[in-house]
Parts: sequence; C-alpha cells; structure tokens
Amino acid sequence: MASDALVLEEVDAFYGDSHVLHGVSLRLGEGRLLGLLGRNGAGKSTSMSVTVGLLPPRRGDVAVFGRRVTGRAPEAIAGEGVALVPQGRRVFRSLTVRENLMVAARKPRGRAPAPWTLESVGALFPRLQERRHQVAASLSGGEQQMLAIGRALMSNPRVLLMDEPSEGLAPQIVAEVMATIRRLKAQGLSIVLVEQNAKLVFDVADDIVILNSGRVVVDALAEQLTSGGVDLRQHLGIY
Repeated sequence: MASDALVLEEVDAFYGDSHVLHGVSLRLGEGRLLGLLGRNGAGKSTSMSVTVGLLPPRRGDVAVFGRRVTGRAPEAIAGEGVALVPQGRRVFRSLTVRENLMVAARKPRGRAPAPWTLESVGALFPRLQERRHQVAASLSGGEQQMLAIGRALMSNPRVLLMDEPSEGLAPQIVAEVMATIRRLKAQGLSIVLVEQNAKLVFDVADDIVILNSGRVVVDALAEQLTSGGVDLRQHLGIY
C-alpha cells in the first residue's frame, strides 16, 4: 500500500483576523495526483501557502512523507522535497532561462524520482533549451509557465504543488502543460494540482478534494465523481 506523500490535518489558517481555512484535511498518496478544486476564494491557494510554509497554520498539522513540517520555514520544507509552481508563474524576469533553473537546483533526497538536471529539463521542454540564454521577461506566457515548472523540477521534489498552471494560456499551450503533468505523474511524482478548470483536473487526477468557503466538502476518488456519485454544481458552478 502506498504511503502518504503529503498530509494536511485539520488545518485552520488566517489572514489577519480573516479565518480562511476551517479544519482542512487532505491526503496525497505517493505517486498519485490529487486535484484540488473550488470556486475563487475557496481556499485552494491558501492551502498551498500553508503547505510550503508561506502561511503558518493557526491550528493543525502538515506532514511530508511522515515528517511533520508544521511551522517550519519555507526553505526547510523545500529541503524535505516540496516544490511549488506558483500561480502567475513568478519567474525571475531579469535572469536568463538557465539562471532561473540553476537558482533552484537541489540534489534529490529520499524517494524522489530520477534526478532533474538542466539536460533533463531541456529534454522535457525543448523550447527552454533553445532559449536558455534569453532573459525570462522575453518569453511568451506559455514559455514562462514551462520555465516555472522546470524551475520547480530542478529542486528534485518528491511532492510537486501546481497552482493554476493553465491560467491565462492559449488552449494549445494548456494541452502541452497537461501532457507534461501526465508525464511527471507517470514517472512517479506525487502531485497536487490546483485548478479552476475542473475538466482538466478530472482528465488526469486520481483523487479529488473540493473546497467551499475554506472547508472540505468533497473528498473522493476521481472515478467515483465522474460516474455521477456527487452533484458538483453547487460547489463548482458546473452545469
């Protein structure tokens, strides 16, 4: 039986006096892809911020492969093998593609899949290899998204968090990004995919968690939901 790569247990989180997450619990199995869905403001990105240490939880626990990381600094959590592809890409615009990748380079640890290097990232994204000496600001939106994913992979993560990777991209580029996610999953990487586009998530996810107003309202296998077991309209606005 596969172990849990990531566990959030009864997490409460606040922005100032605003209570954003209310007892959120989720489990990501090793080598599985968990789709985290919800309307705008449901708490998806906040859950990712808590996971990587950018927002300390007020209550609850976070564990990575059984090691408690609650309240630890972001760099310490990254050292446990957690990498984030942030919403909005957030590449270092004044650095070259190669420099963006090298700044995140880290040796693999534990049960990380095969090591990621400049060469393997370049093989995954040939366009980045072609533009390795260009500054990131000169890349298209799709190329910047590829760079954000490649930068996260250079840390050789065991757990990859992806926050809205399809946002603002043309359909053809979205298809390329989703094909990349499928490849990473096939290689055994444990992935949390945060998305507004539920169809994209259901096409690739093993498990689904849906948040509504900072609470978990659905936690199920993707195949159970696609077979019509739960009405998603009230949570996602899907008709």
